[in-house]
Amino acid sequence: MKIENQYYEGERPLFAQHDSRIVNTTFGTGESPLKEGRNLELSGDIFQWKYPLWYCRKVTADHMVFEEMSRSGIWYTHDISLTDSSIQAPKEFRRCSGITLKNDHFSNAAETLWNCDDIHMTDVQINGDYFGMNSTNIYAERLNVIGNYVFDGAKNVEVHDSTFVSKDAFWNCENVVIYDSVIDGEYLAWNTKNLTLINCTIESEQGLCYVEHLTLRNCKLLHTNLAFEYCSDIDADVRSRIDSVKNPESGVITADGIDDIIMDPTAIDPMKTHIVCRDRGSGNTVADSDAIATGATALGKEKAHV
Repeated sequence: MKIENQYYEGERPLFAQHDSRIVNTTFGTGESPLKEGRNLELSGDIFQWKYPLWYCRKVTADHMVFEEMSRSGIWYTHDISLTDSSIQAPKEFRRCSGITLKNDHFSNAAETLWNCDDIHMTDVQINGDYFGMNSTNIYAERLNVIGNYVFDGAKNVEVHDSTFVSKDAFWNCENVVIYDSVIDGEYLAWNTKNLTLINCTIESEQGLCYVEHLTLRNCKLLHTNLAFEYCSDIDADVRSRIDSVKNPESGVITADGIDDIIMDPTAIDPMKTHIVCRDRGSGNTVADSDAIATGATALGKEKAHV
């Protein structure tokens, strides 16, 4: 069945619609216009009101517009693709699975993509806080996010060629791998388990703290201070200077240089962390007198075992 160039309003105008192609159609004031839909192909449609795609199955949609009041628009829906679309409403995608997003723009993505599973995103622009909270099995390529607390509590995340301008990004996560990306924001990845960063550029105040099993390969930590606090099982290859490192619990940290190394033996065992500075003449300093007393020193040495 094909529906084209129509206008609907009122509650549930096409409730349980199935096996249909809906083209260039506007859904005006009225909740849940396509609730319980099945096998739907949507193209060029406009949603102006709340809850348009709840409890749906097998939806493909392209060149769509979700206006500001179409908030909470896609909940409890499974097997959905959204391409070349503009999403202006918050709280889209909640408790959904089998999601494909390609070349989409979320201008107000607050509380979007929560508790979702099996997500594939390519060339997606995000602006809003708390994107991707508690979602699982995520693959993202060329994802650009401006908004705080992105992917809080997410699990099994793989990211490529992306940019995050986000305070508290990747908190409370498990199994995250990020390649060739830029991350700019305070307090990166606290309380996360199994975090790997490869060829990334990071700028973060007190970034990468409270991480269990942290791996960095060919990364830059620019203007990053008090890094690695209470991190365990660190394997870090940093291709820049680090402003300061504080109280890592265990592992190996290799960097071009470290301006300040703070090791408090009342908080951690300094002997469990090995620090290597490539720049023998870097003039690194140790900021904590207790650390000096335990032999924690960089001071231009190639290797400082602390």
